[in-house]
Amino acid sequence: MEKAFINNLIAVFNRDLQQLQKEIEAYPNEEALWRLAGEIKNPGGNLCLHLCGNLQHFIGHVLGGSDYRRNRDYEFSARHVPRATLLKETETTRTVVGQTLSALNPSTLLKPFPAELPMGQVTTSFFLLHLVAHLNYHLGQVNYHRRLIEYGFF
Repeated sequence: MEKAFINNLIAVFNRDLQQLQKEIEAYPNEEALWRLAGEIKNPGGNLCLHLCGNLQHFIGHVLGGSDYRRNRDYEFSARHVPRATLLKETETTRTVVGQTLSALNPSTLLKPFPAELPMGQVTTSFFLLHLVAHLNYHLGQVNYHRRLIEYGFF
């Protein structure tokens, strides 16, 4: 059962990271990826950096032992990172997530997630579900930001 759960996670992360790539590609131009207006403080470019940093840290580094070093402040402060760089980072994230989860021992799912978390100690399976929800929450924000720009709301 645990291996099926891991395979399902891989499929969902892959699907949603591909959708993130499509959203980034759909922006009308690179400037639009970074446009701020009104109460919107996190444009699509920053949300993309944040999602990639989050997943590469918690899945690639914490679970997979990669040498990735997260810079969360940069994820939200960077501006005008080229679209090609964002797409490459998203592809790297897809690869890291898929490889790490494919190699994960299914028994790890029932163990505590091996990092301190603001939510306290939870199982690895719970935290992986949290990461899927986090990805989807911000993916929706990227879509909304893009459509606001596309349809001229700002």
